[in-house]
Amino acid sequence: MADAEGAVRLEEGWKRHLISEFEKPYMLELKDFLRRELSSRKRIYPKGNEYFNAFNTTPFDAVKVVILGQDPYHGPNQAHGLCFSVPPGTPSPPSLVNIFKEIQSDLTIPPAHFPHGNLKRWAEQGVLLLNSVLTVEDGRAASHQGKGWETFTDRAISALNDQREHLVFMLWGAYAHRKGEVIDQKRHLVLKAPHPSPLSAHRGFLGCRHFSKAAAYLAQHGVQPIDWRLG
Repeated sequence: MADAEGAVRLEEGWKRHLISEFEKPYMLELKDFLRRELSSRKRIYPKGNEYFNAFNTTPFDAVKVVILGQDPYHGPNQAHGLCFSVPPGTPSPPSLVNIFKEIQSDLTIPPAHFPHGNLKRWAEQGVLLLNSVLTVEDGRAASHQGKGWETFTDRAISALNDQREHLVFMLWGAYAHRKGEVIDQKRHLVLKAPHPSPLSAHRGFLGCRHFSKAAAYLAQHGVQPIDWRLG
């Protein structure tokens, strides 16, 4: 979580809103938990310098759209700190494939513009790709739930809700819906749909048109919409 001098590696805008969290009891307990897991030689994803990748790639003042995930991918060479995203060279997981299908259909973008699953280009344009829980043990889905990360990411969402205006929150699945209950829908656009997983995408994620709705809302408020193409 911190460098050799103990300083938290977090983008300055986010640090301004979240730095006080790092000395609270829940966060100190989380640090101890992670330290014990690593000292027992358990493999944790993503790498330590990528825990806060979502915040460091999308500065607080640059956020336009928030996509909420639940946990990092728990397989090798998948998680890199951006929800739903995978590093270059890793095949796109099924949920991400369905996200691409919806963008292609909604915005009439040919599939050739989605040659890989690395979503860093979205994050650099202002899409905060935030998991509720920022770490996971290899091969054990949801293994770090209830350890404190949820409280930290709740604080991040609250800071955006309170300090920013006219953001788009894309909430996919019941977990994200609950996580987003604090969002003021008079100040922000909240879009809800089922999760893009193959188990639920056909129940309303495919056809939700969140991407065109986000573009219209941002443009209405004088904000440059996201270019969702990856190639």
